Amino acid sequence: MSSSAPLAGTAADAPLSAAAPAAAAPPRQLCENCGAEVTQRYCGACGQRREPPVHSLWHFSRVATEDLTHADSRLWRTLRALLFKPGHLTAEFLAGRRARYLPPVRLYLVLSVLFFLLASSLQPKFVVLQFDADDKDSVQYKAVPLEKGQLPGELAAQAGETPEQAGERVCKDMHYSGPSSDWLGPALPGVCRKVVADWVTGGHQLFEAFLHNVPRAMFLFLPLLAAVMMLMYWRPRHYYVEHLLLFLHNHALVFIVIGLVLAWSRWGFHIPGLGFATFVYLAWYMYRSMRVVYRQGPWLTLGKLSVLSLFYLAFAMLLLVVTSFYSALML
Repeated sequence: MSSSAPLAGTAADAPLSAAAPAAAAPPRQLCENCGAEVTQRYCGACGQRREPPVHSLWHFSRVATEDLTHADSRLWRTLRALLFKPGHLTAEFLAGRRARYLPPVRLYLVLSVLFFLLASSLQPKFVVLQFDADDKDSVQYKAVPLEKGQLPGELAAQAGETPEQAGERVCKDMHYSGPSSDWLGPALPGVCRKVVADWVTGGHQLFEAFLHNVPRAMFLFLPLLAAVMMLMYWRPRHYYVEHLLLFLHNHALVFIVIGLVLAWSRWGFHIPGLGFATFVYLAWYMYRSMRVVYRQGPWLTLGKLSVLSLFYLAFAMLLLVVTSFYSALML
């Protein structure tokens, strides 16, 4: 009998001990977005962060400030890596560590939109090179600032002349007999008349059309460069997307740097050699990013960068001419 009493007491106490943890268990936390159970700070189903309801302006301001300035924010982590770690974002993306950074396509699109908005608001001044034809021994030229609505020398609008008449006068002797002259020949005089007429009235339409079409041209420009990189990095083999990602990240950096330089040149004080320093930094950035992503030697990388630069200039000039002609044609 003495041995059965402890067993009876243990059996009687078992339901109480089993029920105690259930009574002390915290209530289930459900995601307010999708209704799934949330056990951590973020919902495992939709990714929304678990937060208490926003009931005050102070709480809302604190949440917004945390989203913008938090040390773990993807925006600031991405921009910091983009500015100071060439090739790091591309290498991280290819290694599968993608959640901590902004997606490359979204980053490129947002920065390109901001850059072209800034460029359109700055209204840059144009410069015309005037050559001296009298000096046969050496070529003499001077740069003349060209204000919108003004044409240099004999191209300037005459008194009482309409924009259409100015276009007819300037472009009456234009002819073209080069490649594709069967369709370019008849089109060029009309394009010339449109450009001159628009410039006499301020040049706003051509400038806005050009800025509108440049982002479209970039979607052709970057894939062409990626194809060149694929030919240069055939051994060891790299996928085409790897090269395209590198150019997306690097051109996102170009938009930031050139945008800052344009803004500083407009509203800041003059810094001698700023343009040259910007060119050197961008060239070094591209070199360093190629070293980080492809992990090849310095001299081999430098040689490939030189070849890439030639293709870069050729494609840039071609797309610049095509985009300018298309923008003028669409006036």
